[in-house]
Formats: sequence, C-alpha cells, structure tokens
Amino acid sequence: MAIKIKHPVPSDIEIAQACKLKPILQVAEEIGLKEKELELFGPYKAKVHLDVRDRLKKRKNGKYIDVTAITPTPLGEGKTTTTCGLSQALGAHLKQNVITCIRQPSMGPTFGIKGGAAGGGYSQVVPMEDFNLHLTGDIHAVSAANNLLAAAIDSRILHEMENPDDAKLAQAYCPDGYIAPTIRKRMAKLGIKKEFKDLTLEEKRRLFRLDIDPAAIQWQRVVDINDRHLRRIQINLGDDEKGKGLERLTGYDIAVASEIMAILALTTGLEDLRDRLGRIVIGTSKAGDPITAEDLGVAGAMTVLMKDALMPNLMQTLEGTPAFVHAGPFANIAHGNNSIVADQIALKLGDYVVTESGFGADIGMEKFMDIKCRYSGLIPNAVVIVATIRALKMHGGGPRVVAGRPLDKAYTEENLALLEKGMGNLLKHIENAKLFGVPVVVAINSFKYDTKDEVKLVKRLTEEAGSVAVACTHWMNGGKGAIELGEAVMDAAKQKSHFEFLYPLDWSIKEKIEIIAKKVYGADGVDYMPEAEKKIELYTRLGFDKLPINMAKTHLSLSHDATLKGRPTGWRLPVRDIRASVGAGFLYPLCGAMRTMPGLPTRPVFYDVDLDLKTGKVVGLF
Repeated sequence: MAIKIKHPVPSDIEIAQACKLKPILQVAEEIGLKEKELELFGPYKAKVHLDVRDRLKKRKNGKYIDVTAITPTPLGEGKTTTTCGLSQALGAHLKQNVITCIRQPSMGPTFGIKGGAAGGGYSQVVPMEDFNLHLTGDIHAVSAANNLLAAAIDSRILHEMENPDDAKLAQAYCPDGYIAPTIRKRMAKLGIKKEFKDLTLEEKRRLFRLDIDPAAIQWQRVVDINDRHLRRIQINLGDDEKGKGLERLTGYDIAVASEIMAILALTTGLEDLRDRLGRIVIGTSKAGDPITAEDLGVAGAMTVLMKDALMPNLMQTLEGTPAFVHAGPFANIAHGNNSIVADQIALKLGDYVVTESGFGADIGMEKFMDIKCRYSGLIPNAVVIVATIRALKMHGGGPRVVAGRPLDKAYTEENLALLEKGMGNLLKHIENAKLFGVPVVVAINSFKYDTKDEVKLVKRLTEEAGSVAVACTHWMNGGKGAIELGEAVMDAAKQKSHFEFLYPLDWSIKEKIEIIAKKVYGADGVDYMPEAEKKIELYTRLGFDKLPINMAKTHLSLSHDATLKGRPTGWRLPVRDIRASVGAGFLYPLCGAMRTMPGLPTRPVFYDVDLDLKTGKVVGLF
C-alpha cells in the first residue's frame, strides 16, 4: 500500500492519521486468516483465535528475525521504527510475506516523557492512537487479575484472623460441605483425598489456614499510569475496625511490570496460562513455605479475566503489512519481548516474522534467546542490531545526552575519532548475538547530522568484525528507506543457524548469573550481597534453581552503572537481591535499584494530548 511521503517529515500522529488504512478483514485475508478466526474490534483491529495454530500446524515456519540494539542514549535509537521499516521494506517493496510482532506499550510512558511507541515517522503501526492507548483492553485485564490477587491476599489474612477456630474457618470456605474446584486443587497439592465431611481438624487447618507472613508478601497492586506517589503506601487504614492491627506497607507497580504480563508473554495456551497463574508465588507463610495464587483459590478467576487477553491483536503498518501487537512486559524485571503465541501464529502465516526485544542485545536479546526461545521452542534465523552515529559518539566519550535538551555539537558535526572510540559498544553487541550462533546485520538508523564518512567508518569496522552494516532512512522514507536492510536480512536468514543457549537449566543459580555477567556484559566477576545469598539458598531449597535467569540491570550501560559507557572493563557486577517470578518461569537478580513505578516529569507529554471536538481526532500524541 503506497504512502505519500512529505519532507520535512510531519509529526507521527499527523502521518498516522493521513494514512489510508486497509480494513482489518482485508489484512487478515491477505495472510490467510479466516473471518471466523477473528474477534473484531472495529474496522481496523482484531483479536486472533489461538486455534488457528491447529489448522496450520503442518505448515513450515517462516524465517524468525529479532531486532535489538546497541546500548541506547536516553532518547532511544529507533528500534521499533526500524522493526516497522524493515517489515515495510520486506513486504511492500521486496514482495515478501512478512508479519511484524511487537509489544503493546504502557500508557504510563505515553503520557509521561516518552510519548507513543508505535514506531515513528513513516515506519509505524496504525492506528497509532489505538496502539498507544487502550487497544483491546489487554493491559486492563492484566491489571484486574493482578489486583484481584492482591485483594485476595489481604482478605485471606483478615478472615483467618477473624476465624481463629479452624473448623469454623473450614466451614466458611466450604459452606454446606461444598468443595470448590480451586480448593480441590489445593487438596491435591497437599495429598488430601477426602470429602469435606471426612476431613480431620488437622487436615482442615492445613487446607484452609495459610498463615501468610505479612512481612514476606512481595505482590503489589498495579495501575497503568506513571504515579511515583504510589511506590510506597500503607494499607488497612479504613474507617471500620476490621483492618485494625493489619496495617502494612506495600505499594503499586505500573501494570506492565506485573508478573501476569510476563506470563501473558511467555504462555503457550489457555491450559498453560492457568497453570502459570496458579504457580505465582506471592510470599511465604510464617513457617517459610511459599504461598501461591493456587493456594489462595484465586487462580481460576484470574484465568477468566485473562482468557480474551490471550489472543494476539492484529493491526497493520503504514504500508499495509500485517502486525501482531501483543503483551508488553518490562524489559528489566521481566524479559521485554512480545508474546510467544503471536510469534507462533505469525511464523505459520508469514515467510518472515520480524520481532523486537527490549533495550539492547545485552538485555532484551539475551532474554529473547535464553528465556523466550527456551519456552517457545522457536529458533531465530538472524539478529538485526540497531545503531546510531549519535549513540556511538556518546559511547566514545561524547557529552551527556538528555531528553528535551538540544544535542551538543559533538553529535551534529562530523567527529570520526569520537565515533571510532565508541564502536567498542557495537562490536560487543555483535559478539553477544554471535554467542548464540545467529547471523547479525547492523542497521545504521540514519539521522540528518550523519556524514558519509561516519557511515563508512561504521560499515568498515562492522565488516571487520564479520558482519554487515546497512544505512537506513526508513523514518523519513518508510519501507523504501530500508530496502537494502531488507535484502541484507534475507541474505543473513539464508545462512545456516548454529543456535545454542548460553547455559543449561541444570546449572546452579550462581553459574547462570556469572556466565551472563562475564560473557554478555564483560564483567570480571559477580559480588553477591547478603540478601542475594539468602535468596539463592532459599530458591535452591524450594527447587526454583532450575529456572532461567532474567537479569535486572540498567539498559544505559553494558555494566550495572549507567554512567559507564562504551565497553567498560575491569569491573564486577553486584547482585543485591534475587526475586522469583515462578509463574512466568524465571528468577530475576537485581543489579541496582529497579523502578517498577515510573514518575511524571516536570512537563509530562499529556500537556499536548487532547481531542479535536470538531473532528473527533486525538491530537498531541507523538
């Protein structure tokens, strides 16, 4: 589908609203989806039923491409824009059957400092307003399921306190002897095979009294708005007597930081979703035993809230190529990739599937390989690393880059020495991708300040490292500006893959952490704080040590220290704590302070967002 290119490039929302969209039924038909396999949400977006996988199970998978990046500046280097531009080049210009698979963004950053995340310029997913706002309600479903579990935790503590008699507590949970299916699951877990009337008092106590330790609760409530004032709150300050004595400190996370969002991204189907939600560990009992959502009897209801969210959302790019937008887990405390189910469907429908992993190749890509590919069984054919001259100069020692401030002349004038010094960061990320045996293509996302000699330098040093680098202008020219990148990706995807994981799951927790720290980040070693040592001992005892590792560190450096740019050497990685997302299926070591609830800046971008009351169109998103 042709688009009209204007120079200078208008705002993202102006471009998106000027685009003539295909009806979503047409987009679906063009890739082989049937109308009965869709749940329509208006004319331009739809959910896709998972049973399409059964119909297409004998069809060969397409080529699987992951788009990642170098260590970015705070401005970002255009990873989503490149993902969309590459897809438009492959589909609209090189006539390949391509499908884009990306995450749904949180509305927190949309109204905070970042703005929209649908790509940019002439390489976007549309309708961009829907993409950046409610879409089909998946994030709201995650929030509701998360907060239902949070309410169940505090309610259980209250009612166990109100009912000190075990027999009365049991009667409350099994009125007239009726045993709910969720309670039967707990009985099976405890090895109790009786009817309610035959339960001994001890069995009733074990079954119904969880004895949750309030100090050990790790589950928090969520909301999809940046609100730093909710990071730490005190609850049970109501105006009745019921909560008296149960006051405790807790907090809110942003919705996409919920473990339920990570589960949505990593699950492979409804049955697996139900199991994963049940395995969520919210804390421990006073005896130190893990307490799960299944123990609380709430996992079934959470699954009901999440069942429709499990279906991927079908949209399109500006040039009419199909795009799945599904799931949006954090890229630090979670794995930062879109859903497995979206990729599974896309790989049966397309000859090429272009997906994107959060942050740089040290974080999102490593997790794509070691966590997402491990649970999906899918093997990538190539990696695209997005780089900018601007970011490479920063890594070479250029002045600090700050969102909202004009760029220093070091970034707007040619400086080959600064650029060459910063190339170490790109070369390390190339090495990281090759650790997994996957071919690499570097996409130089071009800006107006880049010179021919600077681009030549990046190409030369990349080629000396055994990869190919291609300059792209997809932001200003759409898919046409990424044709050479598309051709390079097609060539790379033809190469034989030698994919392998970085570590086996039967390694110890420390062995897995240390190979990531040394091989991917370049650390000399790892230092464990007392809390981390305690958690390693606990998780090993509980059998969680066989889970993959999801490292939580800054995305602004290969190290844990955001101020260390380039390719830092001579440093050690500190691990201050380790937490468990057992339902999602990983442990996440904390290498520094992790904010799971962002705050609003002095001037949030919501100042610019409004509704044109004459046309009904959204204005001010970008």
